[in-house]
Amino acid sequence: MPKIVLIIHNVRSAHNVGSMLRTAEGLGVDEVVISGFSPYPATENDRRLPHEASKIHRRIAKTSLGAEKTVSWEHEAFAEAVSRLKAEGYIIAALEQTADSVNLTDYSPPPKIALIAGNEVEGLDSESLRLSNVTLEIKMHGQKESFNVAAAAAMALFYLQKF
Repeated sequence: MPKIVLIIHNVRSAHNVGSMLRTAEGLGVDEVVISGFSPYPATENDRRLPHEASKIHRRIAKTSLGAEKTVSWEHEAFAEAVSRLKAEGYIIAALEQTADSVNLTDYSPPPKIALIAGNEVEGLDSESLRLSNVTLEIKMHGQKESFNVAAAAAMALFYLQKF
């Protein structure tokens, strides 16, 4: 099984973040990085106002069901996280539909991969795509254009961890 890091970048919904933390914990993801404006669980030395951190934490915990306590996660600036992971030998994979994206099921992951899941409406921004080594997509077979970000991340992580 490859070493897998999930990067949750600019995801709006605390419930989506909680769901992805729970999925990451359940699939044995090595690390989760939460970046951009994504909400993140309360931390010991949280710089947010206490009532704000507590409110966001409760929303995340509603879907994470405690995974925020058991999965290794970090709140980190996106570019710094990508730079650190590349220095550690990770291939950065953006989960996004683009003209040159690779179908997830046609992709064989390297020994170390970091998967970026992004904004529910806009998808990943140009910086995320530019800093990525590969863009992966999940082919749609229905009439909708995309999956919910938490569902897409779960599908991709499940596929990647089977190698």
